[in-house]
Amino acid sequence: MNEPQRRKIPVGISSCLLGEEVRHDGGHKHKRYLTEVLSKFFEFRSLCPELEAGLGVPRPAIHLRRYDSGLRLITTNGDADHTEAMEGWIQAVLPALSGLRGFILKAKSPSCGMERIRIHNQEGEITRRDGRGLFAQALMDAYPLLPVEEEGRLNDNHLRENFIERVFVYDDWCRMMEQGLTASGLLSFHTRHKFQLLAHCQKTYRELGPMLANLRAEPLADLAERYISSFMQAMNRQISRGDHANAMQHLMGFLRNTMSDADRKMLREQIDLYQQGQVPLVVPMTLLRMAQRREPVAYLKQQDYLTPYPDELGLRNHV
Repeated sequence: MNEPQRRKIPVGISSCLLGEEVRHDGGHKHKRYLTEVLSKFFEFRSLCPELEAGLGVPRPAIHLRRYDSGLRLITTNGDADHTEAMEGWIQAVLPALSGLRGFILKAKSPSCGMERIRIHNQEGEITRRDGRGLFAQALMDAYPLLPVEEEGRLNDNHLRENFIERVFVYDDWCRMMEQGLTASGLLSFHTRHKFQLLAHCQKTYRELGPMLANLRAEPLADLAERYISSFMQAMNRQISRGDHANAMQHLMGFLRNTMSDADRKMLREQIDLYQQGQVPLVVPMTLLRMAQRREPVAYLKQQDYLTPYPDELGLRNHV
């Protein structure tokens, strides 16, 4: 029997990163990791704000200029202002992006750049380097829970792992909400991701459990909104080796009656070596998963922390 086709997660992406020739010079910025690796798990939905706002290909280069009235999208030679065209397109397209579970943006773009975008004065001189592209800003304002990352930052092992983990968690949340929010659904989500939350932020972990202790204290929809806002904010925080070690030690507590003394000793040693930076996360995590597989503990079977994304991505080999 053939293996069932894997469900792909809808993720937005700047078109040039898929190899589409949409840049101002008619070129592209194809990233093979995206098309050859992540495309196996993500259903990419590409957008090019500048092309789709009507600027054409090829087109004069553009940048952001600060005026008293706000930021304007101006050709670098100062001959044309494309702000209204871009803003009109953004407002038209944003509602159609509600089904996305993440977005990968092109760095350094005055439309798509997520950070460190150059801001010019009215004469075209650079005055700041902390701007954000017009589309990127509107996207992040409209969908504050959406995991968003720039393609260049995905070259960093920790940022890549963090982004992909957030996409899978957010997808789980959205699918739960699409089925209809219920108290049991919310509690099940929290249970599945409890150890991920613990690893990312102990403070938020300690806050969200009590928040769910009395589901009748406020309307469920309001509670869920407060919950996921805090949850996704915590997930955005990168996990340190000490954080992972703490979470794994908590997991060991559930396996204390099913592991031999020798196995526990080996696992503790590997957690210590991981915390010291001598082995990657996959080493102690594999031992934990093997222990759980040999003598399954029902509670741990629910924990996505053990497998937060497909093993084929190999992310824990590098963090």
